Formats: sequence, structure tokens, C-alpha cells
Amino acid sequence: MATTPAHNRLRILFVDDETHLREFMKSELPRLGHEVTTCADSKSGIETVKKQTFDAAILDMRMEHDKAGLQVLAALKQVAPDTEAVIMTGYGSTETAVEALRLGAFDYLTKPCKLTDIEALLLRIQEKRKLKHKTAALESRVEAAEGPSGLIGASAAMTPVQQFIDRVGPTDGRVLITGETGTGKEVVARALYTKSKRADMPFVPVNCGALTQTLAESQLFGHKKGAFTGADKDHKGFFEVANGGTLFLDELGELDKNLQVKLLRVLEAGEIQRLGESQPITVDVRVISATNKDLRKMIEEGTFREDLLFRLNMFHVHLPPLRDRREDIPELARHLLARHAKRPVENVAHLLTPEALRIMLNHDYKGNVRELTNAMEYAWIVSGGGTITPEALPRDMVYPKPSATIPVAFPAAPSAPAPSGYSAAFLGSPAPMPTLPFPANQGDTGVSTGPTKSLADVEMEYILQVYSKNGMNKQKTSDELGISLKTLYNKLHKYEEERQRRAG
Repeated sequence: MATTPAHNRLRILFVDDETHLREFMKSELPRLGHEVTTCADSKSGIETVKKQTFDAAILDMRMEHDKAGLQVLAALKQVAPDTEAVIMTGYGSTETAVEALRLGAFDYLTKPCKLTDIEALLLRIQEKRKLKHKTAALESRVEAAEGPSGLIGASAAMTPVQQFIDRVGPTDGRVLITGETGTGKEVVARALYTKSKRADMPFVPVNCGALTQTLAESQLFGHKKGAFTGADKDHKGFFEVANGGTLFLDELGELDKNLQVKLLRVLEAGEIQRLGESQPITVDVRVISATNKDLRKMIEEGTFREDLLFRLNMFHVHLPPLRDRREDIPELARHLLARHAKRPVENVAHLLTPEALRIMLNHDYKGNVRELTNAMEYAWIVSGGGTITPEALPRDMVYPKPSATIPVAFPAAPSAPAPSGYSAAFLGSPAPMPTLPFPANQGDTGVSTGPTKSLADVEMEYILQVYSKNGMNKQKTSDELGISLKTLYNKLHKYEEERQRRAG
């Protein structure tokens, strides 16, 4: 049997009433590296497609009657539209070919045909599947493009992480990423994926904490139509979608204990089983997982399986919190600002003033890079796309609680230089605090700060305060204010326009 990678191996259904052809396919298709199931008539073929999942089907046109193959094709497309079907008959005609293609057939063969003809068709089906996977991978990369395209930071704390990615990324080894919330665990997972030979295949991120208890198994492994109430069509689970690529299990510590057993089985056997199906499906998936929890402690408490940890923890990397790599904050801030501005980094880097940067460097980032991301979005909105001074930063960053302030103290020695463009003396100097969290000049803000304020002014001030309190999270802000997300966007947009108009 050919040693075909699991993600290139096809599960083929062959339906023909000729015994010698069925036996021939049972023998030859596995030699080409594929799995085959045979049926002798349309009735058994239709029953089989309702119970099992196939990548391709080769269907004889005439069996017990002239259009038996078309009946199987119609049933196949109804329950599994992604399965590629080939109609094969000794009674070829343009009319039957057109009808088969209209029903969704991939192609049409006339008997007698050679094995090489079938092999060529199967290769075309494989290429089509590869193209679908590459498209999914491209979509995944486009989604990731909203964030930094790679790991940003050249500090001593991040150097081992970058070295780890360079060394482990090209392998198929499973990786466990640990670190506090917001440290960039998915960014590291994507960097490992980009370095791997699977970079042209899908990257499928899964938040284990978001898996619903009743549907988690279906979400991970898929289900057959009719497997349970509401299962009105076949569904591919995350493992099957990621076949040939990488599955990222985020918030691993939130995974239900029952699902841990099933996940362990998949990792050991390399097979999944859809709900409602009896036949397992072979998958070839690299698993990268991440957690902010102490899994060893969870094992002691009986809430996490030790054997599963052994399977997932082939390689381990721990991400440092942002407060332990403050040297990276200037570069990170510039890239995050560029993301929100939708402009190149070099076009927005100058907008960050030294005074604002000093406050950012002295802040205690309990939310890590995610908190810095929110702060840059907030600053971009409040500054109206202009120069970012301390007044444009979130209130909690400008006026931190005493316990939250950790002063920056860069060594004076040349071995520990200050971030590019900023002197060590400047970074070590005391930071003058602004008098207001937002510009005090009415002409700068668009919100009156004089003795008399309009209702709209008071409303806008309150919105900005709630927005700042919620870490620039628009959904939380709109929920707390009791307004729709669209209304919040409109108010923030109007606020920016008014500020720019009065400033201009």
C-alpha cells in the first residue's frame, strides 16, 4: 500500500453491480493509498452515504435500472455536498453527462476505463481539496493580519521565546504555551504555525472555554445528519477542518473532564469519530495548546488528566508578562497603533510623544499586551488620529492606583540600553502627571469644560469615563450604558469629528 499522508488520503465509496469490478477496486485503490468502501446497488449505496462520510464516490450509472447511479448521486449531494462524485457507465451519452454534472458530479467516465484514468481523476480531486485547504489557510492569515504579523520584542525575556519558535516551529511536535492572560499565546501559536511545513494548510483556533457543554463533542469531532435533535446536516468538527494543518486549543484548562478522555484518544490513535457514525476518520493534525492555569495543580486536584498533559506537553514555552519586558513596550505600542490606524508603522510612530511613552512604560500591565492593545485603540480614538499626549491615554493608565505603579529603572550601564529613540536619562526622570484625563481645552476636545455644559457634553464625558473604566472594550461599555454597539460607535465617531472640526 502506498504511504500517503493522512490529509491526502481519500475515503472513497465505489458503487457498481459488477462483482469483479468491486473486488478490483478493493484491491487497487488501497495500493494508491486510499480507503475504499464498496456497494453492489443503489439502495445499499444510499444507505451507506447516510451513515458514513466520504471524500469521493465512484458511481455506476446503470445498475438495477438506467439511472440508479444518479439516484445515489442525488442522495450523496443532499447529505454530503462536499463529497466529489464521478459517474461511470458503459452507456455514455451527452445527455446523461450533462444531467450528472447538473446534479453536482465532479466528472464523468465511460466504461471500459483504465485504472490510470481513475487515478488521474483522484489526483484532481486531491488537488481540489488542497486548494480548499490553502484557501482556508489564507483566510486564517487574513484574520490574523489584524494583529502583529509576528512576535514583536527583542528584550532578553523574549529572546528564548523567539529561539524556541525558530527551533520547534518547523517540526510536527505538540507544543504547550503557558503564560498570564493577554501575553500573546495565540500570536506565538501562529508564529509556530507559520514556521511549519503546514503553513499552507488551515490554522484553526479553538477556545476551549467557549465550547458549549452539550455540543462540545460535535464542535470538536463533527456529527452526521440526524445524530441528534437539530442536526439537520453533516457537520465537520474542528479536527476535521484542521486536517493537514494546525489546531490551536486555547484555554486548555477549561476543557471538560469527559472531553479530555476523548481528546486523549484522538491524540493516541490519530482518528476521530463523528457523532452518529460508526466508522472512524483518520486525521493528520498538529496540536498546539495554551493555558494560563497551573495544570500540575489541577492534576493534583483531580480536574485535569496527567496522561493528557504528557501527550500535549512534548515541548513547552512560557511567555513572560509585559511588566517583565518593558523594553519592548515602545515597539509594541507603535505596531499596535499602526494596526488601529490601518497605516504602516513608520507613518504613525511619530505620533507617540515622549511624555505619553513615559507613562506607558511605568504602567503595571495586569492585562499584558491585550491591555496595551486596548490603550492604543483608545488613544487613537481620543486623539482624533493626531499626536498622542498623556491626555489621550486611558484614565487608569494616567492615574494609576498607588499599588499598581511600578517605576521603570533602566540600568545606567551601556549593556542595558534604553529603547530606540529614548535616552535612559529621559526614561528615568519623574513623569509630570496631566491635570485631566482628557484635554481641558474645549477647542481640542469638542466637549465643553466650562461652568455650563450641555446635556450632550455631560453624556459624552460619562461615555468616555465608562469606556476608559472598561479598558476600551466597546461591547462591555455598550452593555453597561444600555445602548447598542452601533450607537456607541456612532457617538465616538461623532465625538472625533467634532474635536477635529473645532481644532481645525
